[in-house]
Amino acid sequence: MLNRFKHISPVYRFVFLFALLSICWYLLYNFLLKPYTGLDMAQVHITAATTQWMLETLGHTTFVKGRELWIAGTSGLWIGDNCNAIPLFALFSGFIISFPGNIKSKAWFIPLGIVLIFLFNCIRIALLAISELHSRAWTEFNHTYTFTIIIYGFIFLLWIYWVNRHSLLAKKKHVV
Repeated sequence: MLNRFKHISPVYRFVFLFALLSICWYLLYNFLLKPYTGLDMAQVHITAATTQWMLETLGHTTFVKGRELWIAGTSGLWIGDNCNAIPLFALFSGFIISFPGNIKSKAWFIPLGIVLIFLFNCIRIALLAISELHSRAWTEFNHTYTFTIIIYGFIFLLWIYWVNRHSLLAKKKHVV
């Protein structure tokens, strides 16, 4: 059965598999995980606690209550489901799974990437909390534009690193 798909361009296979995984993730997340589990709230708590630790390490007095995180003297941030990085984990994992490569390298790189994305996301939230000290308008701008571009760029760079170092494409380059 799989031999039928050997003649299809690797690019088309990647796009098709990524689209299929994205649809499956969307259905799984929105119709099972989100409504029937505490996954999002648990991730929000972990993200808030880690970000609080980062901010306190930098000398800020911080508070966390549920989804809210704030530095003393600010109105604080509300950490929504889209800000807990779960959608980013899925996007990154989908990129790696969809691209041709050794299963062993995918098996270690996906968890490593998820940890790096999690830490990067906590740094993003910490920087947003710090910007709240200076200007609410800048916090909104940075949340909407600056950090969105930066975090998606980071995920893209992780994927490019994996493609160039660990994918089947990288293995073929070393053979030549």
